[in-house]
Amino acid sequence: MGRGQVQFTGRWSNGLALFAREEEGMTSIDTHSNGTVATRVEELTAVFERGLQENLGVGASLGIRLETAGDGYTRYYLDPNPATINAMFTVHGGVIATLMDTAMGSAVFTKLGDGVAYTTLELKVNFIRSVTLDGSRLTCEANAIHVGRRTATAEGRIVDANGKLIAHGSTTILVLNPEQ
Repeated sequence: MGRGQVQFTGRWSNGLALFAREEEGMTSIDTHSNGTVATRVEELTAVFERGLQENLGVGASLGIRLETAGDGYTRYYLDPNPATINAMFTVHGGVIATLMDTAMGSAVFTKLGDGVAYTTLELKVNFIRSVTLDGSRLTCEANAIHVGRRTATAEGRIVDANGKLIAHGSTTILVLNPEQ
């Protein structure tokens, strides 16, 4: 772990505090910027943990996991499994798109203020090569490019365990301010 990063886990629940934990493989967050980024990252981690505990969401159904998040940046991973393949026994394009959409939306979310939500307006994915069930982990790194009052954009790249590019893309996000 680098300077200014904290590993933590917690639960998504009103009134329950999130707490730090120093175990390998837990999500790391960048705390050097402001408290809002740390709060957004805590919320992301809590949502994913709750989904795993309650068997809900893309983490539980597809195996998508949050690895690292910071100010406008996230890294998620997926270990392809039988639930992620198509009729040709390769990872379904929709699963790859979901991994990328999750990472890019989350990168934008880390830059949003308290109470601000988001939804994907547009998703563009360029598929470079297919992925088989060979045990190769897919990793998606995403960066928020622009975060405005009403829209945001982000870019993402998915690579396999050997660093080969699998897909890259971009998104436009609708920012949902509570006062609107």
